[in-house]
Amino acid sequence: MLDIKQIRDNLSLIEEKLKSRSSTAEYGETLQTILKLDQQQRELEVTRTQLNARSNEIGKLVGQKSRQEGSTEEVAELKIEGQEIKNQVSELDPQEKEIRTQLRNLLLQLPNLPSDSTPIGKDERENVEIRRWGDEYLPNNPNILPHWEIGEKLGILDTKKAVKVAQSRFVSLIGAGAALERALINFMLDTQINAGYLEVLPPILVNSDSLEGTSQLPKFSEDLFQCKDDDLWLIPTAEVPVTNLYRDEVLEADQLPIKHCAYTPCFRREAGSYGRDTKGLIRLHQFNKVELVKLVKPENSAAEHEALVQNAEAILQALKLPYRVIELCTGDLGFGAAKCYDLEVWLPSSETYREISSCSNFHDFQARRANIRFKEKGKKGTQFVHTLNGSGLAVGRTMAAILENYQQADGTVKIPDVLQPYLRREIL
Repeated sequence: MLDIKQIRDNLSLIEEKLKSRSSTAEYGETLQTILKLDQQQRELEVTRTQLNARSNEIGKLVGQKSRQEGSTEEVAELKIEGQEIKNQVSELDPQEKEIRTQLRNLLLQLPNLPSDSTPIGKDERENVEIRRWGDEYLPNNPNILPHWEIGEKLGILDTKKAVKVAQSRFVSLIGAGAALERALINFMLDTQINAGYLEVLPPILVNSDSLEGTSQLPKFSEDLFQCKDDDLWLIPTAEVPVTNLYRDEVLEADQLPIKHCAYTPCFRREAGSYGRDTKGLIRLHQFNKVELVKLVKPENSAAEHEALVQNAEAILQALKLPYRVIELCTGDLGFGAAKCYDLEVWLPSSETYREISSCSNFHDFQARRANIRFKEKGKKGTQFVHTLNGSGLAVGRTMAAILENYQQADGTVKIPDVLQPYLRREIL
């Protein structure tokens, strides 16, 4: 959520940054309505303050006059005025509540401001490639099958049975396939724990406040699975429950940075992807992921962001999977991100790189929504933390990359060296 004071003081800058996100979205009217409601709220606060001051003054006068002879009529008049003020104040309550609700609802609709270092661009075609890694590991096999085909041939992946049990965009992993998924999860967690992250196993059902705090609600409700009878939602990513562990808390500065890793199943409707990636492990309604989440001081967030990207890259490098790092331009940023790097792994069957991790710095956008602050010793007041997160990694997509990049000419799949101790086998 954007800072209302920043909108009030730097309207033209806010409009310019929001426009850089989308040439078609129009935020001017929303911003003007926000400023109008903000002015009304502040005027009501001034009125309330003045009324309360007069009410306190009347209370003192009534006490003084009551002890004086011949002041009965004056005391009665003061009490009448005091009651009128109470009535006025009580009338202000619903007005202020309604304005606060309208103001917050409008602020929740605004995306984050791109950071000053985010490249300006209209869409994904103007994203910037930062680096590539692992060209020496590109497979030299001209007959690589798509991961879903080799998975079915090996008997480790079954889509038909999963569709029978659930519906399309679900998959069942069988035998060595299930073991490989589990091995990847354990390897990813072990790697990030060794890098200094504290493991969390959070709830995978969360309430609406949690999703609002990390900016999935209200904008992306159609992408989520909801349990309507209980105000609970299946999480789209562990970012939601892990970040919200600290909602409405004031942390001590020496607690920062907080670094968590978490494995969870994730659930997404993929409402905007009809007809895309209907086969295999790329775009499922249910998938496993290891997530990295950081809460940091604002002055350290840029460096912590770069470190988070390197932590995600470490998994791909250990698995010797070729990948590239892309910096997203303003037109391709996610709703809550100020700056974002995507890691894209090489999938040889389609001769393309596909996203396997999105590493975002949200600045104080999520912290304002979730009210996560910190306090410096010896300093007055509090500050909002900066939040960051990234996949470390999406497990199914990692398996897809292994099934293709490690595919052998004889139709088997070699297990990456770092996973062999987990699986106790070398070949699928």
